[in-house]
Amino acid sequence: MTSSLLKASAWRIAGVVVALAATTLAVGLTRHASRTDQPAAPASATAAPAASVLLNGTDGAFIQLLLPMDEGALALIDHLDARPSATDPALRVVLGDIRTAHRSELVELRRLLAAGNVPEQNIHEGHQMPGMVTDDRLAELRAAPDVEVPSRAVGLLRAHLEQTVVLCRGEQTAGGSPEVRALAGRIQTTRAAELNALAGRPGATSDADN
Repeated sequence: MTSSLLKASAWRIAGVVVALAATTLAVGLTRHASRTDQPAAPASATAAPAASVLLNGTDGAFIQLLLPMDEGALALIDHLDARPSATDPALRVVLGDIRTAHRSELVELRRLLAAGNVPEQNIHEGHQMPGMVTDDRLAELRAAPDVEVPSRAVGLLRAHLEQTVVLCRGEQTAGGSPEVRALAGRIQTTRAAELNALAGRPGATSDADN
C-alpha cells in the first residue's frame, strides 16, 4: 500500500512538473512571438511627436488674418463658378489656379497654427479689413448683372492679392517663426504670379475697395 501511494504521489508530482514546464515554454514562445511575429507598433505610437512651432504675436496675427482672407477669396471664386456666363474661359483658368494655391495655403496655415498650439479664430469677423472679401461684398456681386461681374470680381481679387503681399512683407520683417516667415515668402511669390495673371483685365483695386 505504501509503495502504491508513493508511486501515485510521484506521478502527481511529475505531472505538475510537466505542466509547469509546458506553461513556461508556452509563455516563452508567446513573448518571442510578440517580438518577432506580431506587426510593429504604429509609427504614431513610437515616433517622436511633430516638432512644435513657436509663434510670436506677428506670426499669430498673420495666420489668423490670412485664413479668413483666403476663405473669402475662395467663396468669390465659387460664386463665379456658379455663373459661367459671367466669366470667360481664360479668366476661369486663372481662377482655378488661384483656388488651388489658396486651398494649399489654408492647409499649411492651419498646420502651423496647430503646431504653435494656437486655437483658430476669426478675430476680424465683421470688420471691413482691406483686401477682405466680406459677405457684404459677395452679396453685392451676386446682385450685379453678368456684364459687371468680371470687373468687380477681378477688382476684389486684386485687392485681396495685393493686401496679402503687404501682410507677407510684414510677417517676413517682424515674424518670429522661421517656418511662418518662409511660408509668407512663398505666398508672396505666388501672389505676384497671380497678380501678373490678372494684369490687363478690367477691375481697378481702388474701385473694389470703395
